Amino acid sequence: MTPGRRSSTFTRLLRHGFTDPSAAERLLDGPELAPVRNDPVLLEALGATADPDLALHGLVRLLEAQPTPTAHRELLDTLIAAKPLRDRLLGVLGASTALADHLTRHPTDWHALVTYEPHDLHPGVTEFERGLAEATDPVTLRVAYRRCLLSLAARDVCGTTDVAETAGELADLATATLRTALALATAAAPEDAAACRLAVIAMGKCGGHELNYVSDVDVIFVAEPTEGTPEQQALRSATKLASHLMRICSETTVEGSIWPVDANLRPEGRNGPLVRTLSSHVAYYQRWAKTWEFQALLKARPVAGDPALGQAYLDALHPLVWQAAERENFVPDVQKMRRRVVENIPAAEIDRELKLGPGGLRDVEFAVQLLQLVHGRTDPALRSGTTLDALGALAAGGYVGREDAARLDEAYRFLRSMEHRIQLYRLRRTHLVPEAEADLRRLGRSLGLRTDPVTELTREWKRHTTVVRRLHEKLFYRPLLDAVAQLAPGEARLSAEAARERLIALGYADPAAALRHLEALASGVTRKAAIQRTLLPVLLGWFADSADPDAGLLNFRKVSDALGKTPWYLRLLRDEGAAAENLARVLSAGRLAPDLLMRAPEAVALLGDGDGDGGLAPRQRAALEQEILAAVGRAENAAQGVTAARGVRRRELFRTAAADIVGSYGTETSPAEADQGALVDRVGAAVSDLTKATLAGTLRAVVREGWGDTLPTRFAVIGMGRFGGHELGYGSDADVLFVHEPREGVAEQEAAAAANRVVAEMRRLLQLPSADPPLLIDADLRPEGKSGPLVRTLKSYEAYYRRWSLVWESQALLRAEPVAGDADLGRRFVELIDPLRYPAKGLTEDAVREIRRLKARMESERLPRGADPKLHTKLGPGGLSDVEWTVQLLQLRHAHHEPGLRTTRTREALAAARAAGLLSAEDAEILDEAWVLASRVRNAVMLVRGRAGDTFPTEPRELAAVGRYLGYGAGHAGDMLDAYRRTTRRARTVVEDLFYGD
Repeated sequence: MTPGRRSSTFTRLLRHGFTDPSAAERLLDGPELAPVRNDPVLLEALGATADPDLALHGLVRLLEAQPTPTAHRELLDTLIAAKPLRDRLLGVLGASTALADHLTRHPTDWHALVTYEPHDLHPGVTEFERGLAEATDPVTLRVAYRRCLLSLAARDVCGTTDVAETAGELADLATATLRTALALATAAAPEDAAACRLAVIAMGKCGGHELNYVSDVDVIFVAEPTEGTPEQQALRSATKLASHLMRICSETTVEGSIWPVDANLRPEGRNGPLVRTLSSHVAYYQRWAKTWEFQALLKARPVAGDPALGQAYLDALHPLVWQAAERENFVPDVQKMRRRVVENIPAAEIDRELKLGPGGLRDVEFAVQLLQLVHGRTDPALRSGTTLDALGALAAGGYVGREDAARLDEAYRFLRSMEHRIQLYRLRRTHLVPEAEADLRRLGRSLGLRTDPVTELTREWKRHTTVVRRLHEKLFYRPLLDAVAQLAPGEARLSAEAARERLIALGYADPAAALRHLEALASGVTRKAAIQRTLLPVLLGWFADSADPDAGLLNFRKVSDALGKTPWYLRLLRDEGAAAENLARVLSAGRLAPDLLMRAPEAVALLGDGDGDGGLAPRQRAALEQEILAAVGRAENAAQGVTAARGVRRRELFRTAAADIVGSYGTETSPAEADQGALVDRVGAAVSDLTKATLAGTLRAVVREGWGDTLPTRFAVIGMGRFGGHELGYGSDADVLFVHEPREGVAEQEAAAAANRVVAEMRRLLQLPSADPPLLIDADLRPEGKSGPLVRTLKSYEAYYRRWSLVWESQALLRAEPVAGDADLGRRFVELIDPLRYPAKGLTEDAVREIRRLKARMESERLPRGADPKLHTKLGPGGLSDVEWTVQLLQLRHAHHEPGLRTTRTREALAAARAAGLLSAEDAEILDEAWVLASRVRNAVMLVRGRAGDTFPTEPRELAAVGRYLGYGAGHAGDMLDAYRRTTRRARTVVEDLFYGD
């Protein structure tokens, strides 16, 4: 061959899509293709395949395998003369190494591709049964199955059938295979066959008439005894037949396997009997079946065995499918199923998962099936087991938008085509998009993408998954808006009843009110209404993910009514990724955050992605104090100044609550915070810092109005309890002590009067009725309690503590920390109390007994009547009081010698005690977990109910909302209570040992 000719051939091969022209030239010049090497038809046909190199290699192998020279010549002649065979054979060889291997082992099977008659173009079960009729054992059945699959794949790769038709043919071939396998099993055990009537019910994709090339074939077996046969004997015989059928299809032979037959969708799954009678099936589904099992029954279809029994199975069970939406647990089940779980997919594979990944096939299938369950009860037109047929019926009935359905149909067809071609290559069960460029190139070309196959394939694949991801949730909610909007002529809409059904299925308790809210928000032709129609489908989904969707939607309407004319509001929700989802979470999580927001709706701006004062990150105490003091400085009087300070407090409480809710729920882009302790610490620090800044501003306002710049006495506020420990919750009072010291030359009586006036005015102004939540100041931990003076001088404290101090006061002082006022006076107060709270000799036995006695009395006297002690977060066993008193006892005993224990914070002190070896790491972890959980519950109760509480709510929706905040899905409130009891029970055991033990 001359160099010029070689160069010309090399170029032609490149132009026809060969990636290894040198190897292709060698094959074309070889003896197998010598008679046709110069025929232009061959090169054109090879270039039209998905992988010309693969097709050429497969053709040479097939020619080499021909049994005689005559057969070799016949194949070549037919290949050149008959375009249908040429396109089919080369198309298969360029798409599937597995089918090329089959042809090499069975070199005359290429004849199956010659026939090109109308009845051959769209075969059904009958034609496939005819193709399998000669099978006499598992091996010959596999050969016949592959021969049928060869023709089916040829029609697919040549475009004779589309993806839906191909999936239907694969299901028909599976049906014919199951029937043949059952016939083989019957022939092997005629006595068993005579003892029973056995029906095979296809489930999953086979039942739905939409099978893959390589997939488990899901089945359920139902049997009845023949006349005169005892039921148990009949079931044993049916089980033998069913087991043999499964082995015939699933076992690996010299010809490989066909596909696994999977019966795990049967009642009780792997733990249940393989075969049941019809009455046993019905009893199970009536009493025990879960929602997902009715969802699976959508695709049930009799395919083999006794047809009358198969039909009886359908007649008995299908009505139950359409009653599933009326079941008591349907809504929580739906909410659970809608939060699609992908944890079984390795992280490295999730972006390549066609089936289970975000925007994958499962999203489309699940959404369609769920809508069928909701609306199929009243509309029989929706009861198809085939995804695309059901999607079309949903669009025709107005249950999904026509445009959305068309885009989903297109995306689903493209993704299924990708799945088919990926599996066809090696006939292996996989849903992963390959990574190798050669594989991606072949895949792209097989789908008609020829210019730049890899780039085009990646772009189209991502485009379609994005469409699915965007429309998956929208499918549920867009028609609800259309139901209350003006539609174009000819557009179908949800009926009022269908809209009601869907809202109930999504967890809305008052669907009529929900529809009124939607109409108010989305009707009209204004720009505001248009943006709302864009936002609401997504927001409705987020509301439905909460424990109280009705409240979320109502609150959203209130906020929108308040801010609707503000230009930035809807723009924020539309354009800032986090804002809309954050708002939806906050509005549907309980009463506190929405109440705070409604008092000043402009705070919704905090939910965006903004920097500076925007966003949900807590602000530092110094910045808060600076803002409040500046506002007080601008105010005309103390009342105005404190009003400004309370306004800042309200806004920052909302910021803290919103951040806590978003962190607890998680969002689509960031998971829920895994460290529960960090969530508690953030809330405690933020609310405590905010309270300190508010007290500092109030003190400044009161002093300025009454005395100008300087009060006649130095004045400090000492935080106590959870306030001093940086552990305030949303509903906590501010426990404090007030201390003062007369300035030089000021009479003690004048100084005391001034200090008492300051305290009285601070308490009054912070509790005045207004739009802002009050801040209650509690000074009951002062010397002599409620009987003692509200304010004392430092010397008075010193004298009292020296002469009269009781052990409970030393314990209370463990949490004392200056929070506002004169810093030097606060520091000297701490120096005064340190010897009391960190005694050099620890505690006497009498003091320890007194602490234990006080603890027992507090539990018995203060626990509310009728409360369940085991669920009381403060005084119950293993609750806050147990943990805190145990830690404080360790501090009183050991803090003088262990500096790490000299902290006002419970968790810090617990960690220091563990580090000092005062308790084991395991005990410390148990106590910490219980304390964090109890604190989280208290915060949750305040967020959900809008008022403080130490016990779990009894109202079901409120209890469910607490559960969602704590990370429990719908329907798992009982699990939450069990977990709380278990955690606190373990903590109480540790407390018994450490606090009450010797």
